[in-house]
Amino acid sequence: MLDIQGVSLEIEGNKGTEILKSINLKFYNKKIYVVTGPNGGGKSSLAKVIMGVYNPTSGRILLNGQDITYSTITERARLGIGYAFQSPPRFKGIKVRDLLNMAASHNPENVNICDLLYNVGLCAQDYLDRDVDSSLSGGEMKRIEIATVLARNLKVAVFDEPEAGIDLWSFQKLAETFKTIHEQYDTTIIIISHQERIMELADEIIIMSNGSISAQSERDVILAGILNSDTCLCSTKCEKGVGQNVECIG
Repeated sequence: MLDIQGVSLEIEGNKGTEILKSINLKFYNKKIYVVTGPNGGGKSSLAKVIMGVYNPTSGRILLNGQDITYSTITERARLGIGYAFQSPPRFKGIKVRDLLNMAASHNPENVNICDLLYNVGLCAQDYLDRDVDSSLSGGEMKRIEIATVLARNLKVAVFDEPEAGIDLWSFQKLAETFKTIHEQYDTTIIIISHQERIMELADEIIIMSNGSISAQSERDVILAGILNSDTCLCSTKCEKGVGQNVECIG
C-alpha cells in the first residue's frame, strides 16, 4: 500500500504558494486509480511527489509501512515505484530489445520480452530491432514505455496523461494495455487523466482542484456526479465538444 499522509508542497521560488495542500490518500495493491481535475489542480505535482521528483514541504509518504518521504528517485525505483512520462524519452542508438532487457535485468529468467510487446499490442518481430528514436510514433513509444513498466513488475506504476499526443487507434490499444496490467499483475496503477475512457477503467477516481482533493469515490459514483454536473475536467477554460480529440466531461 502507498500511504500519503498530510503531504503539502511549495515549489522553490514560489514561497507561500502551496501547489499541494495537506493531501491524504491511500492506494491499495492491485487497484487502478485515476486522478483527474482541472489543469493546474496539482495532479502532475502529486505524481512527481510520489516518484520523488519533488520532495514534499510537509507530510509523509509510506510504501508498505516504510517511510520513503525523502528517498531519491533511484531509491524509489529500487523499491518498485515507476513513473511513465507524458512524453517518453527517446534513446538514439538503443534498440527496443536492449531497452526491454535493461528494464528486465533484475529478473531476466522470468521475463519474456516478446510477451511484453505482445501484452502492449505490438508485434515483437516488427519492433525488437528498431531504434528507440523519432522513427517511432507517440503511440508506439507510449506502449514500449509501458512494456518496460511490465518488465519491472512494479509495486506502484504512475502514468502522467498517457493518452497525450497519441491517435485514437493507439488510445484504444493503450486502454487494453491497462486492462492487461490490472488482470495479470499485482501492480497498483495511478493514472493522471481527464479522459472518460481512461476513467472507466478505474476502481476509484480522485478529483483534484487547487492543490486539494475535492472528491474521491468508486468510479461509478464519481462519473455519475460528473456527468450530471456542469464541471469541465479538461481545463478551467474550454468549450465543450470543441476539437476532434477533446473529451470534455460534463
